[in-house]
Amino acid sequence: MTPLSSDPRLTREHLESLVAKMAERRIVVVGDAMLDIYLSGDADRISPEAPVPVVSVRARRYALGGAANVAANVAAIGAECRLVAVIGDDARGDSFRGELAQSRLIDSHLVVVAARPTTSKTRVTARGQQLVRIDEEVEDPVPERAEAQLLAELERATADADALVLEDYNKGTLTAAVIERAMTLARRRGIPVVVDPKFKHFFAYRGATVFKPNRRELERAMGAALDIDRPDALPQSLDKLGVDNLLLTLGAEGMVLVTKDQEISRLPAIAREVFDVSGAGDTVTAGVGTALGAGASVREAARLANYAAGIEVGKLGVATVSPAEVLAAHDTRYDPPGKLRRDGLL
Repeated sequence: MTPLSSDPRLTREHLESLVAKMAERRIVVVGDAMLDIYLSGDADRISPEAPVPVVSVRARRYALGGAANVAANVAAIGAECRLVAVIGDDARGDSFRGELAQSRLIDSHLVVVAARPTTSKTRVTARGQQLVRIDEEVEDPVPERAEAQLLAELERATADADALVLEDYNKGTLTAAVIERAMTLARRRGIPVVVDPKFKHFFAYRGATVFKPNRRELERAMGAALDIDRPDALPQSLDKLGVDNLLLTLGAEGMVLVTKDQEISRLPAIAREVFDVSGAGDTVTAGVGTALGAGASVREAARLANYAAGIEVGKLGVATVSPAEVLAAHDTRYDPPGKLRRDGLL
């Protein structure tokens, strides 16, 4: 077995070529889409009704969350992205469509379920401090009629796709039938599949090209703590999952890639400053899926996604990352060109 090693160098010239190819690809994202709502204001007094602050809202902002944030990150790269997801027939659904349009995303593959609210996360902040988060959602599997519509939209969206991304937040979109059809369509077309899983369907993605859990999710599924420095720990997980490659995200510690030849590579976090980790995993998923769709190797896709994640956590709130920012991150990491910096960027 190959020992733990650092990830290989991705040259500037090759990175430029890869980014250009990514902008020409068609990527399908299917999964749990959400609307993120940010309410910010002042909190100068305590409510007489209960010992809680009273927030006078001064600003309201919307953003795409969950699978929709993955789609927004794909679109920010320049690729065509088709989002297959469920929303409600409500005001938040209208706001969701508006955010899609601002991110250059079409809404023609959305399934509207009238009796189901658009999943939303409302964050209330005062003086830069989050006071409360309000979740409005239904976590049950989508009803049979909506499932049938999802299957039809999935087939239509993947007809000429270059890659498929499955984004699971346990909100009911990725039923067993949707997952099975997605994997079948990808095999039929011979396109890569990237999966960002949750516990309920963790072992339903056999044959996926890249499986991308975080450490807590993988430990829960395996039923034990993971010693990532032990050479056989992660390859054993790879075998149990039945996937080609495992990309384990470790937060501030970066990522670990285990390939199907059981080579293990460490990708250290490269962020200079961390303002907000929200959405970093979505950025990684989008980068890996789009890069694989453009013909990148798994190691190249992981390296590019690591650059993108390092940029995303330096922004406030859920954010996207542009190709120019990815190239700039590469240039910053190698200064002068060809020489890896030793000032903490490792």
